[in-house]
Amino acid sequence: MMNLAIRIRGLRVVRGSLTVLDDFDLDIQRGSLTGLLGPSGSGKSTLMRAIVGVQKVAGGTVEVLGLPAGDKQLRDRVAYVTQAPSVYADLTIRQNLRYYARVLGAPISDVDRAIEQVDLGSHADHLVGRLSGGQESRVSLATALLGRPEVLVLDEPTVGLDPVLRVQLWELFNRLAADGATLLVSSHVMDEAERCERLVLLREGRLLADDTLPGLLARTGAADAEGAFLHLVEKAEQEVPS
Repeated sequence: MMNLAIRIRGLRVVRGSLTVLDDFDLDIQRGSLTGLLGPSGSGKSTLMRAIVGVQKVAGGTVEVLGLPAGDKQLRDRVAYVTQAPSVYADLTIRQNLRYYARVLGAPISDVDRAIEQVDLGSHADHLVGRLSGGQESRVSLATALLGRPEVLVLDEPTVGLDPVLRVQLWELFNRLAADGATLLVSSHVMDEAERCERLVLLREGRLLADDTLPGLLARTGAADAEGAFLHLVEKAEQEVPS
C-alpha cells in the first residue's frame, strides 16, 4: 500500500444510460511511468478525471497518495493536463507561468525551469494566442511542472506534436519518473508504448491488460504493442457470450 501512488477499487462511472467504467480496479506504483493506451472512446479521459477527483462516480473508491481523489491536501501534489490547453491567450508564456506559480504557491524560480523543460525558452515572452497548437499544449504542460508535483496525469500530451518533440517530451517524462514522480500518460498512438515502464490497455471501458511491454508481447506472441492490443481485443470478443 505504501508504494502505491494510485489505488482504484470497483470504480463505476455512468453517463446517462451509458456505463463508461464498471467495477474497474487498478494499482499504479509510486515513481512509475504508466502509459494509458486505447482508442478514442475507450474511457481513458474518464479514468483520468476520476483519478484527479473531477469526475462524478457512481461507485467504488479512488485513492491518490493515500487520500481520496480530489482531496484538498492533494491540490499541490497532483497535476492534471487536459487535451484542451488551459492557459490564457492574452498573456505571454512567462506571464502565464508566473500567474500559475502564485496560485500554486510555487517558487518563481520554477517558471524558467518549467519553460526550458518543455523547450519553449526562445518563446517565453511570446503571447500564447500567437503560438501554434502544439506550442500551446506545451505551455499547459509547463504549468503542470510548477512546484514539482508528485503525481502527473497527462491526457494525450503529445498529440499534434512533431516526432522529434514527441521523443523529447517522452525523455522528459522518463526523467521525471526517475526523479520520483509518478506519471500516468494517455495516448492512442501505440508506438509510444515502448517508452513506458508499464502499460494499461483500455477498450470500451474494460481493462484489457496491465503489464510491461515485454510481458504483453510474451503473453500474446505479438511483435509490437499494436499487435498485442489487437490480439487482446480479439480474445475479449471471443469470451463475450453470444
